[in-house]
Order: sequence, then C-alpha cells, then structure tokens
Amino acid sequence: MWLKQLSVLNFKNYSETSLEFLPEVNAFTGNNGVGKTNLLDAIHYLSLCKSYFNPIDSQHIKSGNDWFMVQGEFDKESNSDVISCSLKKNQKKQFKKNKKDYPRLADHIGLFPLVMISPNDSIIITDGSEERRKFVDNVISQTDNKYLDTLIIYNKFLAQRNSLLKQARQSNVLDLGLIEILNFQLEEVGNIIFAKRRTFMEEFQPEFDRHYEFLTEDAESVQLQYESPLMSDSFLNILAKNLERDRILERTSQGIHKDDLIFTIHGGMPLKKFGSQGQQKSFLIALKLAQYSYLQQKKGFKPLLLLDDIFDKLDDRRTHKLMQMVSDDDFGQIFLTDTDSKRIQRIFDEINRPVRIFGIEGGQVNV
Repeated sequence: MWLKQLSVLNFKNYSETSLEFLPEVNAFTGNNGVGKTNLLDAIHYLSLCKSYFNPIDSQHIKSGNDWFMVQGEFDKESNSDVISCSLKKNQKKQFKKNKKDYPRLADHIGLFPLVMISPNDSIIITDGSEERRKFVDNVISQTDNKYLDTLIIYNKFLAQRNSLLKQARQSNVLDLGLIEILNFQLEEVGNIIFAKRRTFMEEFQPEFDRHYEFLTEDAESVQLQYESPLMSDSFLNILAKNLERDRILERTSQGIHKDDLIFTIHGGMPLKKFGSQGQQKSFLIALKLAQYSYLQQKKGFKPLLLLDDIFDKLDDRRTHKLMQMVSDDDFGQIFLTDTDSKRIQRIFDEINRPVRIFGIEGGQVNV
C-alpha cells in the first residue's frame, strides 16, 4: 500500500498544494515552522480521520477561510482509492471514499493503516496512563474495527456510573440496584477489552524487544509491561471493594480505564526518571516500529510510516541503525521531515535508496 498523491486546500498554513510521491521515501525539508509537519498531519487525516496533534478539526482551517479539504489517492494491491476529508465551519466533518460518504468514520479506521513517530510522542513516557492506553487502543483499533465500538460502549457505562456516584454524593442516597446493573455491564464489556489488550501485548512485546535491541545494538536493558487491576481480581470484585471509595471520589476509581504500560530501564528503574533523552527516544522509536510490525502482520500489507523530525536527540550511531532498519524490505512507503535536505540526501545515498525531497517554505512546496 502507498499514497500516490496528496492535495490540500486551506489546510493549516497551506492555501493550495498538490504533491505526487514515490512509493519508497519522501522527505519534506525546510526551516522550523514552515509547514513540514502539517503535510504529515494531512496524511494522518486520510488514514485515521483526524489530526495527530490537535483533536479540534475547525482549528485546522487556514486563517481567513471557512473550510478545508484534504484528498489523497492510495494504491493497494493495484487498486486505487481516492479518500477525501473536508470540513466547513459549524458543520459536520465529511469523509469520503471514492466520492461516497462513510456511514460511520469508524468504518474507515484500519483500511489504510499508518504509524507516526513524532517528538510529540514523548508524552507517552512523561504523561499519565491515559496516553499509554491511547497508544494501545490506537494500534488495536486499526486491526479490529469492533474494538473501537466496545470502547465507546464501555465509556458510556462508565459515564453513567460516575454520574450516579456524583448524584449519590449530593443526595446522600445511592441506588444500589442500579449500581449493580452498571457493574455487570461494565464487567461484560471491560472483560472483552482486557482480553484484547492482554493478547495484543503478548504479541506486541517480542516485536518491541527485537526493534529496541537492533536500534541500540543491545546497549542497555529495558522492559515493557502491561499492568491492569484485572490481572489479580475479577472486575465485579474490584468494583465492589472500591464502592465506598468511589462514593467519596464521585467516580469509578478502578477498572480497565486505569490500565497502564510500565516502562523501565536498567532492571526496573522508571524510564521517565532514569533514561537519558537518547534512551527515551530509542524506546519510543522501538515502540512505534513494533506497532508497524504488528500492523503489517495483522493486515497482510505494509502501513505508511511517518517520521517527524526523527533525527532530533538521536546520536549518529542510532540514526544510522534506524535508517539501516527502515531501508530494509520490512518497510514500505516512508514520509519524513528534517531541516537539512543535504543530510537527507546523504543518508539515503549511503544506504542506496531513492528519496524524493520536497523543499517547504512558508506554505509553498518545491520539488
């Protein structure tokens, strides 16, 4: 699978531009702030129906305009599909495949899988567990379209239970019968999510280990571990044990919505505190490359790989290992950004792989 062509209208800092790509490597180069990453984000829209960086669609409309449109042509198994996303202010986002609207955006997720590696990924390490759950859920959703529906149902039941707890705090009366019904509903859906996450991690972890060892030449020991309260007790027991605490907090304090990934280095030390910037960057890249391998195995074809400012905080040795890795046949079409076009050309000359370089300046593109 590869993206043959991309067109954007009134998208972020671009008025209008149209690009044609190589099926191998395509690079957007230029100074910081000229719009390189915006083109990656346009590709992300076409794959996952949303921005990688900002969930508010209307904020991607170019200043002074009322709408934006992103369109691309994908080639998959010699079949071409034209995907378009458009938004007018104060209207619903339109998403089309070959000029036909999707009944639900969720029906598109996973058709054109994509992996993005960005400096913004550091929040997976530095922020709370929600970011790590988002990572897991994003990967699974691209391979299992029922998973997203299950998550939506779980969050609906969770919101209902939290609302009931909040009302009970105010009235000092809790409807235990309704709580019991919600507990059973949460358990039924939550167990499905837990089982899918656990199976995913069992398949994902060896891929992560393989990529990290290659990228760092096994320079240090890191660990990746899935943590869930359901590993040690049933969901119903967890909810029952924490009911009084939940009443005080006015929310459901335990459940699969508290699952986490634990990142450690040097035999159990938290990566967030004890990993250098280079080690954290290598960890994140290995995490995303493992996502790529997992998606490829599940989908049966190669996803797109987007590398945003990838050389930042990587030393020459790790940069060379990364480029050596992505130049292998394991990877398909690649898009990357960098401030130095000469560096990009040199790197891909060294590994003897073709690259098309687009120079970006102030929302204008030069090939």
